[in-house]
Amino acid sequence: MPTDALLDRFLTGLAPLTPVAVWAHGSLAGGDYVEGRSDLDVIAVLDHPVTARTVWRVALLHARLRAEPLADRLHCTYLTPDTAAGAGRRHLTWAHEQLFKRPVTPVTRTELHAFGRVLHGVPPADALPPVPDGELAAFVVRDQRDYWRREVDRAANWTQDVWVDLGLLTFARATVTLREGRLITKREALDVLPGLGAPGEVVEDVRRRRYGDAAPPAEEWTARRARLTRDYLGPAIDALVAGS
Repeated sequence: MPTDALLDRFLTGLAPLTPVAVWAHGSLAGGDYVEGRSDLDVIAVLDHPVTARTVWRVALLHARLRAEPLADRLHCTYLTPDTAAGAGRRHLTWAHEQLFKRPVTPVTRTELHAFGRVLHGVPPADALPPVPDGELAAFVVRDQRDYWRREVDRAANWTQDVWVDLGLLTFARATVTLREGRLITKREALDVLPGLGAPGEVVEDVRRRRYGDAAPPAEEWTARRARLTRDYLGPAIDALVAGS
């Protein structure tokens, strides 16, 4: 499989940086991975501080992988044992074919402890502090209130597949986390959405493109889908936040 070949080459290229551990999270770890459509979400824990030389070596590693199938979907955040604590800390990350810094969120940290897939080295419990009580729920509320609710009002976003997909799926997953204290996959989120009042034709559109025919939608449907999604998500997020 192209996924396995890419991960093997990535781990081989990463070896000179002496990682303590490499873990997969997201769909790749949760059993909902669709090759060619899902991202490959990875965390690497290095045994030394991230210096300017480390940044150069990480950039070179990912540049050498660019010719590999699916390389544009490989996202990796680099931690060290001394920087693993604290969900607010920003870490060196390769994603969307560029280097930047971002946090390892409480959602990702919870995923790693619950079902993280060990690709190399020690398991998450040996190198990553657990998520404190209440931190996951508080993050989910902030994410819906401060990010997704604001984005619902930006109409131009919602003609794009990725916004419709992530907006709906993230809302469903957030709802289940707040109600039941657990994480669910994107496939499970699609099953939950109709019961949360999401427009059925939009949910089926997301399901088709993720698990079936990935052909782009017609322009007329794109506009209607954007309107249906925004009309649903705005009040739904407001109600979720108010009730949390």
